[in-house]
Amino acid sequence: MNINAHDQQEQQAHARRIEQMRRILGPEIAALFDDTGVVEIMANPDGRVFVERLGSGISPLGEIDASRVQSLLGLMADYLHTTVSRDRPIVEGAMPIEFLRSRFAGAIPPMVEGASFSIRLPARSVYTLDQYVESGIITAAQMDTLSDAVLSRKNILVSGGAGSGKTTLANALIDRISKLSDIGTRIVIIEDTRELQCTAPNVVQFLTDDDAGIDMTRLLKLTLRYRPDRILVGEVRDKAALALLKAWNTGHPGGIATLHANNPEAALLRLDQLCQEAGVPAQQTLIHEAVDIVLQIARDSNHPAGRRISAILDVKSGEVRQ
Repeated sequence: MNINAHDQQEQQAHARRIEQMRRILGPEIAALFDDTGVVEIMANPDGRVFVERLGSGISPLGEIDASRVQSLLGLMADYLHTTVSRDRPIVEGAMPIEFLRSRFAGAIPPMVEGASFSIRLPARSVYTLDQYVESGIITAAQMDTLSDAVLSRKNILVSGGAGSGKTTLANALIDRISKLSDIGTRIVIIEDTRELQCTAPNVVQFLTDDDAGIDMTRLLKLTLRYRPDRILVGEVRDKAALALLKAWNTGHPGGIATLHANNPEAALLRLDQLCQEAGVPAQQTLIHEAVDIVLQIARDSNHPAGRRISAILDVKSGEVRQ
C-alpha cells in the first residue's frame, strides 16, 4: 500500500469517527460546539446534561442515554490511542479539531454509577473586564485595581476552585494586556491545552506534549531563549511552579498564571508546595518577590452570574481587598 492510499484510509476512518461522535452526542449537544458562549458541557451518571455559558452560569439541557455516553468514551479512547475498560475506566485528552480540541474527561463504571463526561470548550470569545463589571462579578474599584496591575506589569496569580472561571478571568486580563501591547512587546504563552486567548501582535504559544516528554518546566526554560517580555501560563500544577517564579523574578514581569486554591493564602501555600516538588526547600521568599497579586474568583450560587471576585491580595503589602 502506498503512502497516499494509507493517508486516504486514515482520513476516511477519521471522518467516520467524527460522524459517529456527532450522532452519539445528538444534534442538540453537537450544536453547542458552534455556540461561542458555551464553556462546559457535562453529562452526569444519571444521564442528565448540563451546560455552562459565559456570564449566565449552569443550566439543564435534557438527558443522554448511558450507552451513548459509553460509546462516546470508546470513540475518544480510540482517537487518543488508548482503551477504556473496567481496569482503565478513565478517558482524558483533547478532542479532535472538529470539536475545537475541547478538553475531554470521562469515566465509566465501576468508578462512577453510570458513564459520564465533562467537556471544557476553549474560549472563542473573550469576556472582557468591562463585561465582568456589567455582570457584577467585578466591582468598578476592583477593575481599576486590576487595570493598574496590568499596566504596571504586576505578576498576577488567578486562584479559584474547580469550575470557578479562572481561565475565563485570565483571558479577560490577557485581553487588557493585548490592547496595551505593541509589536515590541513579546508575549509567550505556555499551556497543557490551548485555552488562553491573546490578540497582541507579537505572541508565541507553546503546548506541553506528554508523549514527547515535553513538560511545562522544559517549556519555561525554552521560553527564556525566546526573548519574552511577558510570560503567561495556563495552569500551574506541578514543579514547573519553581521555573515560573524564577522566570517572573528575573526580568520578565507582567505575567499571569492560574492555580487551584480556595483563597489567596491557600494559593500561596499551594504554590510553595508545588515548588517543593522540584526537590527544593520552602520558597516563601521567592514567592513574595515574584508574585504581586493573587486574584481570587469563587463560585457563588446567590450571584446572578454564578461567581464573583471574592478577594484581591497585594502580596507585597499583605492587604486584602474584598
